[in-house]
Amino acid sequence: MSPPELDRQPVLEGERFALRPLRADDWDALYTIASDPAVWEQHPMTDRWRAEVFRAFFDDALAKGGALAIIDKDKGTIVGSSRFQVLTSAEDDPEEQSSVEIGWTFLAPRYWGKGANREVKRLMLAHALESVERVDFRVGEANWRSRIALEKIGAQQTRRTELSKHQGKRVLHVIYAITREDFAQGRLAQSA
Repeated sequence: MSPPELDRQPVLEGERFALRPLRADDWDALYTIASDPAVWEQHPMTDRWRAEVFRAFFDDALAKGGALAIIDKDKGTIVGSSRFQVLTSAEDDPEEQSSVEIGWTFLAPRYWGKGANREVKRLMLAHALESVERVDFRVGEANWRSRIALEKIGAQQTRRTELSKHQGKRVLHVIYAITREDFAQGRLAQSA
C-alpha cells in the first residue's frame, strides 16, 4: 500500500501552536511581523521587510499553496508562517518525487529561542513524513540563525547546494534534510 498523497495545507495542532492554511485576510497580522527588519537580517532577501517586497512573497505563498499561518494557541494570534513547497525537480526526478521542502519560515522575534520553531517543525515533519520519504530545507549560506535551528532539530546538511540570484547578486543556499527514518529515531520524534 502506497502512502497517502501529501496534503500541503493541513490543519495541525501542537501543545502551544496550531498551523492552518494561510488566507488573504492574514496579510495585516503577518506583515506586522514581517515589517521588522530583524526578521530578515540574515536572510538572503534582507529587504523582505518592505511592504512591496513582502506583498510579492505573500501573494506567491497564496498562489502556490502549501503556506501555513502559525498561531499561538493561548493568544489566538498569528506569530509567523511556513510552507510545504513541492520541489521543482520532482517532476523530472523519481527520487525527488518522494520529498517535499519545508521552508520560507519566519517567526516574530519574541518567539525566537523559545521552542516555537521546534514545535512547528515537529508538527510539519510528522505530517509530511507520512507521505514522503524525505523533507528538505533550503537555507541561505549566511543565515546562521536558521542553520543552527535546523541542526538543533536534527536536520543534516547535505552536499547539495542551489545558486540563485536576488537583485543581481548570486545567492548560495545549502540544503539540509531529514528522512523518515532519521525523524523516527531523532530528537523531534522523542519530544512528541
